[in-house]
Amino acid sequence: MLSGMNILKNLTVFLLVMSFLFPVSIVQGVDEKNQLDSADVHAAQKLIGMDFKEAETDSMLSLLKEQLASMEKMRSVKISNAVPPAFLFNPIPQGKIFSKTQKPFKTSHYSHTVMPANTDDLAWYSIGELAFLVRTKKITSVQLTGFFIARLKKLAPQLHCVITYTDSLAMQQARKADADLAEGHYQGLLHGIPFGIKDMFATKNYPTTYGTPPFQDQVIDEDATVVSRLREAGAVMVAKLSLGELAMDDVWYGGQTRNPWDTAKGSSGSSAGPAAAVSAGLVPFAIGSETWGSIISPSDRCGVTGLRPSFGRVSRAGAMALSWTMDKVGPICRNAEDCAIVFNALCGPDARDESTVDFPYNYSPEVTLPKLKIGYFKKDFESDTLKQPFNDAALEWMKKSGAQLVPLELPSLPVNDMSLILLCEAAAAFDELTLSNRDDAMVQQNKNRWPNIFRAAHFIPATEYIRASRLRWLLIQQMDSVMKQVDVCIAPSLAGDNLLVTNLTGHPALVVPNGMTDPKTPTSIVFIGQLFEEGRLIAVAKKYQDATGFHLKHPPGYIH
Repeated sequence: MLSGMNILKNLTVFLLVMSFLFPVSIVQGVDEKNQLDSADVHAAQKLIGMDFKEAETDSMLSLLKEQLASMEKMRSVKISNAVPPAFLFNPIPQGKIFSKTQKPFKTSHYSHTVMPANTDDLAWYSIGELAFLVRTKKITSVQLTGFFIARLKKLAPQLHCVITYTDSLAMQQARKADADLAEGHYQGLLHGIPFGIKDMFATKNYPTTYGTPPFQDQVIDEDATVVSRLREAGAVMVAKLSLGELAMDDVWYGGQTRNPWDTAKGSSGSSAGPAAAVSAGLVPFAIGSETWGSIISPSDRCGVTGLRPSFGRVSRAGAMALSWTMDKVGPICRNAEDCAIVFNALCGPDARDESTVDFPYNYSPEVTLPKLKIGYFKKDFESDTLKQPFNDAALEWMKKSGAQLVPLELPSLPVNDMSLILLCEAAAAFDELTLSNRDDAMVQQNKNRWPNIFRAAHFIPATEYIRASRLRWLLIQQMDSVMKQVDVCIAPSLAGDNLLVTNLTGHPALVVPNGMTDPKTPTSIVFIGQLFEEGRLIAVAKKYQDATGFHLKHPPGYIH
């Protein structure tokens, strides 16, 4: 759910203090822990930036012993990753009012679509195009599914992007899709369309490994809500795709997920497999997730289009929890409208996930850019010197399209420091690994990876977690004031603070290709929408995408 380059930048203070921790192990027994003395407390003060007097330290000792005993008792109760804390994050600014009008879902017309002379070209067809072929019975779901399974098995091994093939389930679902269609029951644009899913979503009868050895054999006896909703939409699941270990980066127990544009490099993470598989034409679309860059970053690296919806738009029930207040689920596709189609099947309230909201999703490709104000984060653009020509070209296109460009400034708050919210929640989500030392079995063990980050996060005081949450509330209000000035924003995908800011505030974002820095390196731009306004966001990005055509470029090694 997050890109490693983002989470690491603010860990320095926590990692340094590990070298002089006071001699009380996290997993020692109650009796040994209760041997605390004032020297232990004095040493511990350094970790939290406090300076108590000697008398104050002595007075605290009995309470600290009681707290340690209480923590040990609570740790004796086993809690699975599926159990959330008894609080809900609310990204809605004070006084914000949203439209309650639900309009019909519209897409472009795909009646021009024909079967390709070379069947291999189906690998690059959009969902809309494949849907037309299936609906008009130019191809069956069984044939289409067989095509993508064969392509996966031939090409996925060199990318390390598949953890589990779901062949038998896929063919069963494809046969049902064809039978339903024959009987006149058409479930919509995803009917009979194959897809892959990041292996952090529970899928009945198949392992859900989280990409790490401690969970390699885990089978969860249920389907995640997104799995159920895609099945109900008639989609066909062909594979569970790789993710960086416990949703960090692109390394999992099967190796590093490779970038189809340059297999000497990784695909970035943590939705590594979904982005690589879509980029290489191994699946028409895939489901990923983001906490801090895990849809945006691999989509940028692999030259595909990814939607990170507003917080609360898509249920996370049955998904691995990393951060209860930041995790989001979204599609990775060939183009913006494909994202609109998949999102239409995924979004909506779910009793299994109390953070989900019930707001209309109104998408239509018809949008008039000259009537819109497009904001851009000036400082973020100025900081992205490496990709400046591509960023400038995107801004110039928006200007020529008739949209009014409005320079904006992100709120001036210590945003990067608020990332300790994620650190605390992730450490709590996988507390059992730390306490049991099962984290020793994880693949990535250097100081900037999860096992060490989880340990360090145990020394973040609860008061500081609450302080960061209060600052986040201020950020939400201030960001709302910024976004009120425009209809949609545009920004460099990975430069500056916009990525973390919008993940903290819950705003939706759509990343699209916008060029190539060299023949092996795609680049991208990100569109940021108003909260719960995915429809307009996608429509604006589609206009840009249709005019520029960068999404039609594919890695040459996978074109046959």
